[in-house]
Amino acid sequence: MSLRNLVLAAGLAPFLLFSASVTFAQGIIIPRPCDIQRRCPRPVPPGIALPVNLPVKSVNIDTRIEGQVATTKVVQVFENRTGFTLEGIYFFPIPGNASVQGFAIWENGKRLTGEVRSKEEARRIYDQIVRSMMDPGLLEYAGEDLFQASIFPIPADSEKKLELTYSQVLGADSGTVSYVYPLGTGKAVWNRAAAGREPRGSQQFGTVAGRIEIVAKEPLRNIYSPSHKIDTNLNGGNRAVVTFESNGDPNDFRLFYGLSKSEFGLSLITYREAGKDGYYLLMVSPNDGLEQRSVAKDVIFVLDTSGSMQDDGKLEKARPALNFGIRSLNQGDRFNVISFSGEEHLMETRLLEATEANKRRGVDFVADLKANGGTNINDALQAALAQFDGSERPKMLVLLTDGLPTVGEREVEKIVDNVRTKKVYGLRLFPFGVGYDVNTRLLDTLGSENAGLAGYVQPKEDLEIRVSSFFDKVNSPVLSDVEIDYGPVDIEKNYPRELSDIFRGSQSVITGRYRNQGDLKNVTLRLSGLFGSGRRTFEFRELDFPLKSLENEFLPRLWASRRVGWLMEQIRINGESKELKDEIVDLGTRYGIVTPYTSYLATDGSFRARDTVGNRFAIDGAASEDIARTMREESGRGAVKMSVQQNTLQSNTLAAPSAAGGSDSVFLGQTESNRFVGTKNFIKDKEVWTDTAFDESKRLPEIRLKFGSREYFDLALNNSSAAKYLAIGKNVTFVLDGHVYYVRE
Repeated sequence: MSLRNLVLAAGLAPFLLFSASVTFAQGIIIPRPCDIQRRCPRPVPPGIALPVNLPVKSVNIDTRIEGQVATTKVVQVFENRTGFTLEGIYFFPIPGNASVQGFAIWENGKRLTGEVRSKEEARRIYDQIVRSMMDPGLLEYAGEDLFQASIFPIPADSEKKLELTYSQVLGADSGTVSYVYPLGTGKAVWNRAAAGREPRGSQQFGTVAGRIEIVAKEPLRNIYSPSHKIDTNLNGGNRAVVTFESNGDPNDFRLFYGLSKSEFGLSLITYREAGKDGYYLLMVSPNDGLEQRSVAKDVIFVLDTSGSMQDDGKLEKARPALNFGIRSLNQGDRFNVISFSGEEHLMETRLLEATEANKRRGVDFVADLKANGGTNINDALQAALAQFDGSERPKMLVLLTDGLPTVGEREVEKIVDNVRTKKVYGLRLFPFGVGYDVNTRLLDTLGSENAGLAGYVQPKEDLEIRVSSFFDKVNSPVLSDVEIDYGPVDIEKNYPRELSDIFRGSQSVITGRYRNQGDLKNVTLRLSGLFGSGRRTFEFRELDFPLKSLENEFLPRLWASRRVGWLMEQIRINGESKELKDEIVDLGTRYGIVTPYTSYLATDGSFRARDTVGNRFAIDGAASEDIARTMREESGRGAVKMSVQQNTLQSNTLAAPSAAGGSDSVFLGQTESNRFVGTKNFIKDKEVWTDTAFDESKRLPEIRLKFGSREYFDLALNNSSAAKYLAIGKNVTFVLDGHVYYVRE
């Protein structure tokens, strides 16, 4: 095998600190017929079209971060699905100030290394290919520094394995370290299918697996990925191994973490476009090594024992879950157990200390419960609330029911108002609805008004696992009655609206918007709450809320999902209004969020083109009434599904759709008619990809370009922000820097 023109597109500059906005990405191989002089065994006949790129079978990322120096080895396996021998040009975008440590091509089980040359030649070759191939997908690499190599031979119906290793120094903004591997770059060309084998766009990602080892001098805190579900294994506090694996998932992999020796770690991430309000995300977690005990709490378990709890063995499944909650109570806690059907039955008239003897009493009480009678939710709640005193201790009420109120007070508004009237200071009410025959408006309102969140256990879910995992999470509050003082920062629309307790072994994620008129640097945030036996305040200094910060494009979409969940809850509890409905439609279409008001437009998981008015989808009268009727449902399968959706949105921490999608997906996936790029959602309407932020009534200055013209390529190769939108297709309309760009063939 021979290697020709192996070129490094990033200079071998010394390590420099750089922001996470600098992109590096998945490589591609652009195939071409092999030179006849090479005596190819099966050269490509004239007239046979080659794929724009070779499909990717798998990507394996192995990264070690030590002292903020990240060394990444990526192994990529490409497939030649044609029946011909090919040669190809390999491109891999990397940070311009990174250091490439090695590159290898595998041939017949042997690892062959290559040499490094100048980046100027790679840039010239890439620009030449982009202009000659006239495929917008290739524009995703415009503006990037490139590693480039020629690959030969690529035998027919074979795989080609490449290995690249490079190092970089990760930057830390406001004390938060970020690592990014943007698999999304190259997604448009990955979706081109092999010639004659599959319809255009049907090709999917193969397996993507990653292992990131972090070794730090201080304890690691707030390890978080907004893009992928990760498994994190902490070892001794200063070392962690993060792993993830996906199939068919084109989303950039993002990882954040903080370093802190203090009792609580706080990490800040921001995003703000010039001239617009900013977005922030806070992560707060306790030190696992805290010597102080958890805050002593009062817990009342309220269990529905009406006759319907006999169905499907619900009571038998609830017993071990409730017993887990009782047994896991900490020393210093107090508790009681109340069962109810037509009337309530108390284990004891007062709260009991969580001694081993009393916990055995609780388990015995649960074991003797039998299901019969109606469902008197109001009186059970009133009996439970009467147990709490006026202390500052966290007060948790866990309600488990499978039915509607059928005995005593049945009106939702009156039951809710009766809870309000009690005015229990520090109450956290966690309702669980089992099955579909529950009143979701009642349970959702009880949770949202009392610093909790309703949970729903659907028929095919495991009741014991769901409820036990909840008890495990909330068993050890380290900081309760939480407040955050943002100092001079003007924040708004932060979610969750009510801050929950901070529990040992978990982290709180808070997102919102900020609108200060100037750069705010070295801000001090103050976190306060009940800690140990008294109230404490913790300060976090040197935090920045800048006027412009473009590194974390995922933040607006994450914030929008939580905002939509809250808006849905307001409509379902208080009724629909035009303002709330219009905002859900606007956020849903702009950020590709699945909502009742937008998902009806969908076919096969994507938005279906409809007539538009400005930047909003028109909703005709019949469709609007169908949605309003759905939103008014309080009980049944549809109502439970709606509550699960709104609550999932409100607590969402992932800013990318799952590869599988599905009915429970928060975001629409990338499809043939819906694409999310950067902070923008594009919908294909009459063969034109249109930015959902485009509003014709605003009459912004227009720039019209012909696809493939000199002006088109000048914009693509000199403006990386424009290039990623141009890469969507040959006909696209988008808004950028106060202008509307119209690109047409």
